Amino acid sequence: MSDSSRRLLLGRVLGAFGIRGEAKLESWTQPRASIFRYQPWIVRDPQGRERELSGVRGRESGKFLIATFPDVSDRDTVEAMRGTEIYVPRSALPPPKDGEYYWVDLEGLRVATVDGVSLGTVSHLFSTGANDVLVARDDERERMIPFVIPQYVLSVDFEANLVTVDWDPDF
Repeated sequence: MSDSSRRLLLGRVLGAFGIRGEAKLESWTQPRASIFRYQPWIVRDPQGRERELSGVRGRESGKFLIATFPDVSDRDTVEAMRGTEIYVPRSALPPPKDGEYYWVDLEGLRVATVDGVSLGTVSHLFSTGANDVLVARDDERERMIPFVIPQYVLSVDFEANLVTVDWDPDF
C-alpha cells in the first residue's frame, strides 16, 4: 500500500466533556496534542461511515485532550460521536528521524534472525510502557520481540523489506 493511500489511526473520541459540545479525545501521537497539527482528519464513526473533518481545535486536560469540532455546539452531538476513530493519511506525517520508525511502516516487513532464519512478517507493534514490542507472525506461530535497538533489533532495511533481529527462533 502506498503512503498516499495508507492511513494511520491517531486517536478516537471518548465522549462528551461538559455541556458546550466539547469532546474528550484519546491521542496516540507524541506529544499527544500534536494530533491537532495533522488535519484534515478522516473520521470513521462506529457504524463505519467516514467523512473528512478540518478545523478541529483542542487543548490538554489531565489524561485526555479536549477538542472543539466545527459546527458542534451541544453534548448530544458529541455523545453520538463516541467511539469515532481519527485517521490521517501517512503522507501527512513528517519523515521519521534517523533510527525512529512509524509502526505502520514496519508492518508487513519480513523478520529474520542474524542467521537468516525466517520468523515471519511484522503483524503489529505495541507498547508495554517499558519498551515497544514487535509481533512477528508466520503460518505456525507468533513471536513477541522487544523492539530494542541494537540489543534485539539489529537493522531495519526498507529496500530489502527486512527487519533483522538477534532472537532465538525457538523462543
